[in-house]
Amino acid sequence: MRKVGIWIDQKEANLITLTSNAINTKTIYSDIESRIRIEGETKQFGRFGDQFLVDEKGKQNKLKEYTQRYLLRVIKELSKADEILLFGPAQMKLKIEKIILSMPELSVKLKDTQTSENMTHNQKLAYVKNFYKSK
Repeated sequence: MRKVGIWIDQKEANLITLTSNAINTKTIYSDIESRIRIEGETKQFGRFGDQFLVDEKGKQNKLKEYTQRYLLRVIKELSKADEILLFGPAQMKLKIEKIILSMPELSVKLKDTQTSENMTHNQKLAYVKNFYKSK
């Protein structure tokens, strides 16, 4: 029985896997850049020759693409899980929950999604152990 807890935010995902005889942890780092700034660009305008333009849509699309790629890398790790717990401080856990719920083979494994604060590595381990101990 592989029970997985995922603490996730925009920077990284910590996967904590509990099996009957071991605890494994893995960290997946995201490549999401939330503040992309091009040389010569001010806060409102991007530089394009002697013209100025605002590339807000392009930045949003790039952010969406990086986020999707990051979440799919995390989901790839869940193929062998029997039970899944999502927790973390930010919106990222809700985004990955939405993807998991759209996949029938994973949605039955999702046990809970909880909001938690930033934690140390040991606190995350204890959180996952306590969650599955009470189930």
